[in-house]
Amino acid sequence: MTKDQLFAFAQHITPQKTLSRAIGKIAECENTWVKNTFISQFVKKYQVDMTEAVNSDPLSYRNFNDFFTRAIRPELRPICNEENSIACPADGAVSQLGNIEHGTLFQAKGHYYSLTSLLGGDASLSNQFLGGSFATVYLSPKDYHRVHMPLSGKLTKMIHIPGKLFSVNKVTAEQIPNVFARNERTVCLFDTEAGPMAVILVGAMIVASIETVWAGQVTPFNKHVVTWDYKELNNIEIKKGEEMGRFKLGSTAIVLFGKNAVNWEESLQADTPTKMGMHFGNVVTK
Repeated sequence: MTKDQLFAFAQHITPQKTLSRAIGKIAECENTWVKNTFISQFVKKYQVDMTEAVNSDPLSYRNFNDFFTRAIRPELRPICNEENSIACPADGAVSQLGNIEHGTLFQAKGHYYSLTSLLGGDASLSNQFLGGSFATVYLSPKDYHRVHMPLSGKLTKMIHIPGKLFSVNKVTAEQIPNVFARNERTVCLFDTEAGPMAVILVGAMIVASIETVWAGQVTPFNKHVVTWDYKELNNIEIKKGEEMGRFKLGSTAIVLFGKNAVNWEESLQADTPTKMGMHFGNVVTK
């Protein structure tokens, strides 16, 4: 068994949710010694650049989660403003991107996963994205962990889908099939100038919770698929580049568009580093 295979096997036998929830409790702890120890060791291990943060003193945060979801200086992440441009949703790196072919998305190294499964088993929902485009951005531990809107949009639906909590790093994506469609996740649907857009926040090992700006903490409260329908309200609109959600401990964001709706930036490929707000693609004009 290779080192990567051993890493994947260990995740299968680890009590994922018990471990993640326990770490989540510690991450909320406001005891000075506990939170300062965690934060200082984390900054050192992952070489976190605190000069980018609005509050650059890591030990002044209330707890580890406040530090981890720290705000970044807005001038360091300008939002692309070219006509028809799409903004990158998060700091991190491209995991994969491309076309949604035959109802599947490419994960890594020969692994594909089902669009319908990713969206919680709703075929009518997945039909909106058949033949469309997807982009997966992996947020590493050192990254800025707020997710922002690629395009301005009106919220129509939010779906929480319970699941596993496998790691979502490159090694796991290459070793564990269907990882993004198996992990706990929150699907956010928007109406945009490019048609329907989904931004999917995927949980992972040690991720204590996922939050959205309109609902607050979404996970880990539910044991079954839960859907919130916002169509009738029609008053939650978030502009391109504005925050829409965040992870308390890192993970992955997946963006979906419908058929012939967008073209991704040609320079983007697997492992391309990303910064929130950078030019990520363009809306196809009709």
